[in-house]
Amino acid sequence: MADLASHTCQAADCGKPASLQCPTCAKLELTPAYFCSQACFRATWGAHKAVHQVGDPKATYDPFPSYAYTGALRPCYPLSPTRTVPQEIPRPDYALDARGHSRMEQTYGNAEIPLMDQDEAERMRTVCRLGREVLDIAARALRPGVTTDEIDRLVHEATVERNAYPSPLNYYGFPKSVCTSVNEVVCHGIPDRRPLADGDIVNIDVSLYKDGLHADLNKTYLVGSVDEAGKKLVRVTRECLQRAIDIVKPGTRYRDLGAKIEEHAKANGFSVVRTYCGHGVGRMFHSAPNIPHYAKNRAIGVMKKGHVFTIEPMINEGRFEDQTWRDNWTAVTVDGKRSAQFEHTLLVTDDGCEVLTRRLDDSPPSQL
Repeated sequence: MADLASHTCQAADCGKPASLQCPTCAKLELTPAYFCSQACFRATWGAHKAVHQVGDPKATYDPFPSYAYTGALRPCYPLSPTRTVPQEIPRPDYALDARGHSRMEQTYGNAEIPLMDQDEAERMRTVCRLGREVLDIAARALRPGVTTDEIDRLVHEATVERNAYPSPLNYYGFPKSVCTSVNEVVCHGIPDRRPLADGDIVNIDVSLYKDGLHADLNKTYLVGSVDEAGKKLVRVTRECLQRAIDIVKPGTRYRDLGAKIEEHAKANGFSVVRTYCGHGVGRMFHSAPNIPHYAKNRAIGVMKKGHVFTIEPMINEGRFEDQTWRDNWTAVTVDGKRSAQFEHTLLVTDDGCEVLTRRLDDSPPSQL
C-alpha cells in the first residue's frame, strides 16, 4: 500500500492514525481508504473489496500488483457479488458465522475417525451422487472463453436446485461456491473473471451439503487443445488416485496410501504436494483421518468398515512445494509449473470400498 499523510484507520473498532492507502482504490480513482497497518488492511479486505466493484462492469484488474507470481496466471478482479442461498435450504454450522468457522469441527478436534451406520451411509450415497451431477454440469460448460466465475454460477445454481448448500461458501471465509484451480494452481482457486484459454487445465472441486452430510469430489479437465505433457500430468494424477483406491479395505493403514501415490508419480517424473491431504468427510466438511499423499508420512489410523474419507492427490510437473497468493486461499506451485488433482469420496466396506462419487451413466466421457 502507498504511504501517505496520516488519516484514521478504516478497520472496524480500530480508529488509530493511518498512513497506508489501499492501492486498488487509488488505481480505480475511488475515495481513498486508509489503514494503520498491513494487519488491519488484511483483516478488513473481505468487506472492503466490495467498494471496488463499481464503474465499467467489464473492467478487470490484478488486486495484488506487487506480488511475485510464480507463473503466468493472474487473478482477474473484481469478484462477482457473493451468491445467495434460499433461506429454506439447511446450512452447515459455519455458513452464517462471521469468520466462517465450524464449531462442530473445532469441538471435535480430530479426536477419532467417525463411523457411518447404514442409514447415514445411504444418505451419503445420495449426497455424493448429487455432487457428481453438479460436477458433470460444470464439466459440460468448459470451453475456451468461459470464465471460472461462470462455472461458479453454474455450480451454485445446480446445487441450490437440488436443495443443497455449496459447502465451500463462507467456509473459513471462502467467497465462492466452488474451487477452480487453473494450470499452476494446486488447489483452492477462487473463481473470477479470467476466461479459460485454449490449452489450460482446470480442476473443478465440488462440495455440497444436504441432509446433514457433505459430499466432496474433484476432477482436472482439459480446455481445448492441451499439449502432450499436460495430458500426461492429468492422466498420471488420475492413475495415482486409482492406485490408492485399489488398496482401500479394512485393515489398511492410512499412511500406506501415500506410498502408492508417490511411487507412481515419481516413476513418471512428477512430484507430490505435501501441504494438503485427504480427510474424513460426512457430518463435518473436514475431520479425521488426515491422509497425506506422499510416502513415509505419519498418518494415524487403520481403515474400518464404515469409515468415509477422501483421497485427493495433487501432482506437480516440477517441485512439490507450494505457496499462497495474497487472497489467503489460492495455492500455487513455487516454480509456476502445472499441477493436477483428482478426488473421490470413499466408503470402506466389508472387503474393499465403494466409490461414492463415481461417474454416472451419463457423465461426460473421459478426455484421455
